[in-house]
Amino acid sequence: METRNIKAEIESKIHDPILRSNLENFSQQYPAARAKAYANVADIDELRDDLRDMKQYSVAHVEELADEFQTSLEQRGGKVFRAKDGDELKKILLKICQENDVHNIVKSKSMATEEIRLNDYLEEQGLRVKETDLGEWMLSVAGQHPSHMVMPAIHLNRNQCAKFFSDELKEDIPSDIPFMVQTARRVLRKEFLNADMGISGANFGIAENGAIGLVTNEGNGRIVTTIPPIHVIIMGYEKLIPKTSDASKIMRLLPRNGTGQRMVSYLTLVDGPTPIIREKNGEMVEENKKVYAILLDNGRLKAAHDPVMKEVYQCVRCASCLNVCPIWSTVGGNVYGHIYSGGIGAILTGLLNGLDEFSQFSDLCIGCRRCTTVCPGKINIPDLIQELRNRQVAKKGLSFPEKMIFQKIMTNRKVFHSLLRAASLGQKPVKSGKFIRNLPLFFAKMTEGRSLPAIADKPFRDRAEKLLQNNPANSKMRIAFFSGCNLDFVFPETGESVVKVLQDIGAEVIYPQEQNCCGKPIIGAGDLDTARRLAKQNIAALEATNADYVIAACPTCAETLEQTYKELFKDDKVWLERAEKLSKKLKEFSSFVEQIYADNGRLKNTAGKEKITYHDSCHMRRSLGIYKEPRELLKSAPGYEFVEMTGADQCCGMAGSFGMKYADLSIQLLNRKLKNIKESGATTVAVACPACMMQIGGGIDKMAPNIKIKHIADILAENLGDN
Repeated sequence: METRNIKAEIESKIHDPILRSNLENFSQQYPAARAKAYANVADIDELRDDLRDMKQYSVAHVEELADEFQTSLEQRGGKVFRAKDGDELKKILLKICQENDVHNIVKSKSMATEEIRLNDYLEEQGLRVKETDLGEWMLSVAGQHPSHMVMPAIHLNRNQCAKFFSDELKEDIPSDIPFMVQTARRVLRKEFLNADMGISGANFGIAENGAIGLVTNEGNGRIVTTIPPIHVIIMGYEKLIPKTSDASKIMRLLPRNGTGQRMVSYLTLVDGPTPIIREKNGEMVEENKKVYAILLDNGRLKAAHDPVMKEVYQCVRCASCLNVCPIWSTVGGNVYGHIYSGGIGAILTGLLNGLDEFSQFSDLCIGCRRCTTVCPGKINIPDLIQELRNRQVAKKGLSFPEKMIFQKIMTNRKVFHSLLRAASLGQKPVKSGKFIRNLPLFFAKMTEGRSLPAIADKPFRDRAEKLLQNNPANSKMRIAFFSGCNLDFVFPETGESVVKVLQDIGAEVIYPQEQNCCGKPIIGAGDLDTARRLAKQNIAALEATNADYVIAACPTCAETLEQTYKELFKDDKVWLERAEKLSKKLKEFSSFVEQIYADNGRLKNTAGKEKITYHDSCHMRRSLGIYKEPRELLKSAPGYEFVEMTGADQCCGMAGSFGMKYADLSIQLLNRKLKNIKESGATTVAVACPACMMQIGGGIDKMAPNIKIKHIADILAENLGDN
């Protein structure tokens, strides 16, 4: 395994203005292009369900489909091989080359060949190999690898491309795109005509007739498969589908998701050898092409039989998950992935190259879940990444600091909270008001571009007893408040606002002092055993309140208590039942209050003077599915005029420990969010997540001090007198 310095790679990409500009422009344009491509589709989810179901059937019958594909293609005159890994594939291919006196090879784009570094091997054997996809050709000249599965050279601009053209062709090529395309046609035409073999990948392989499909926007794929006398198809088992009719399920989604087109320029189907005319011994002769297909395993069959990871077979390599990924759009694919980029690339790296390779960059997934909203195969990419993290921890264990913090401190509530109280005293030398604006020495980078929130002098749990004395005499409901760590120790005033709003709607509020951290940081790190210990503490503490509802004003805590606890105890019948009972009582604060307000006629649109906008927390929007309710509350808040910001649901860059570990990258995402807030014209930004309040509030403190940030609970509490 090659050890990489991921932070240094990120640093170089962040300071690459061409890459940053290209990726940001594309990521901004992509959603509209995709939406336009789907404008004539009545139900996108119906298409996604069809594709997912077909691919699930395919992975469940992958060996049968492989046998059927081999039989079908060989009946048509082709020859099929199976390679357990890259080394075996290379040996098979070299033997084919030797048997057919092959010297010159042309290739169309194939990620499977990138995966096993095929070009390097063939050139070491004395063969001449030319990439003919324009992007791949330029990357091969530059000595680079693809940063995107569909648009491999998206990180380059035309001036860079012109230089690569000039270096390769030893002539001065201007940075004029049409001229470069014509130059490529002129140069590559000779390669096509002189080639002894063409190598292609496949977007799908049809078992019932042995045909493959190539989906391209350049004509090179079709030429590679037709002009050379030998065609070799290299594809992974995941590309196999049962029938020709199933190809339509891919084609209705792949172009729309991949490039924002309803249909690509070229859909090429190859179903076996066909007659060709070629020059042989000085004469033009007609003879059948030779067609070979090599099915590559390299970990794929093991994944196919994995009850969890087999979901990766639903990928059609459209790369839409990259197109909406905040990390990819900031630093590109060469950082986030081995050969395959983005979240799906991390998963494929873990399956094909091993968990050690995966672990080097696995925590670059911030779990924003935007990828799940566009993936045509409905792959739950963040959950699969989390599963691989869990397996890595089970195999290798935690680092010593993680083990101490998670297993010795966080599970011991009294020790954990005592350390937080001590930290509130220890921070005084660097504290300024409610913020830490500058940190010394090697901590300095954490406060570049943002301030950090200070730990409160008095946590919420020390304020609760007095506050709960204001519970209504004749309560309508009994509510247990789960504050989470941030509202307890960082934003206790917001915790007070939550209680005041709940009391105002007639609730008797209870605050169980035995509650602890929800466990999300520990779950994210992959230490599930310790997470179960914490979950049991919280379930027991909340059960003891005998509450009608459990309210969380932190969407991360809400998701963890409502959804994740049930997953933690799926193999423990007793605790699963207790987790399910808790789940039914759990309510996210803003959605719960919005429903009460609606029932009581308290939602009335106002036309205040102060403009207010709203930032969607990732967990709130895409895990809990809550986004309308906070906006309804803000539209009815006296004194405010609600305005929507661009990219309201884009991650602010906090993402738990990610915001500290990858501070530079986190700041880039924060700056994007601050830009959108400023452009909205709002003087107040509302959030429903304390972690987002930490990140955005810290950025505002340094970069836009004229803007205020408030939790929705604070906004509702300040207007209680008006109701």
